[in-house]
Amino acid sequence: MLNLSILYRGPLKSCNYGCGYCTLARGSTAADHAEDEAFLARLVAWAAGRGDDRISVFFTPAGEALIYAWYQQAIARMTQFPGIVKVIAQTNLSSPLDWIGTCQTDKLALWCTYHPQRAQRESFLNQCRLLDARGVRYSIGMVGLREHLDEAKQLRDILPPHVYLWINAFRHETDYYSPELAEQVTAIDPLFPFSLHPHASRGRACHTGHKVIAVEGDGTIRRCHFVAEPLGNLYQPGWEQELRPRPCPRDDCHCHIGYAHLAHLRFDTVFGEGLLERIPAYVSTSGL
Repeated sequence: MLNLSILYRGPLKSCNYGCGYCTLARGSTAADHAEDEAFLARLVAWAAGRGDDRISVFFTPAGEALIYAWYQQAIARMTQFPGIVKVIAQTNLSSPLDWIGTCQTDKLALWCTYHPQRAQRESFLNQCRLLDARGVRYSIGMVGLREHLDEAKQLRDILPPHVYLWINAFRHETDYYSPELAEQVTAIDPLFPFSLHPHASRGRACHTGHKVIAVEGDGTIRRCHFVAEPLGNLYQPGWEQELRPRPCPRDDCHCHIGYAHLAHLRFDTVFGEGLLERIPAYVSTSGL
């Protein structure tokens, strides 16, 4: 029996937002969309047959996926499969959420991003209220730009204490954060210091390639999104034999979906079962 987390990223490279600080979405063609939909259907068919396993699937698209019906339907179906423990998706929450009514919501979680220059705060919060009404677990994140600091403070004040608001460091400028600014951001997100600088990782133990893998649309398996070496193909026999502990080959790791799995950082003790969806285990009525 497998106990495994899959970070899935198909060929989709499009977003309905155009944030200047985002380097992921670059534009997909109709052919790209058709290929992405076909690849996703294959993943769903694979997941349907994992009845004896414990598989978590985290959709980490290069853009916004939940505006497309094929992602909504795939996620809803996968939450019904006995071998799927949890389905998580990154999203800006811009699409209607009616499709969530077809999900087994105790298996659904969302990693939500709020972009003040693209979304109205109240509209975004209304989407969050719909998630609460449906019993969907979620976290909310922002990029830690100076000009968005007041908005982040206000959002933190409005959100209920059980909703974690995380802040990703803006790294496109060196020395962007003065000690005072970093302290202000940390007052909003106590875990912000983990995001400030890349984490030295070469030779360090990491759960990727063992308990966590990254899968591309065609089934290619890599240990994570940031290491190019393939470990096999999800749809070909024998890939499970490649799952084993191995040290990180990179000098450093700069993204939460990567360094969250570095063993020495002990993020499992912070997030527990909410590691993929970035929901700390000890979020309570008193906050973090």
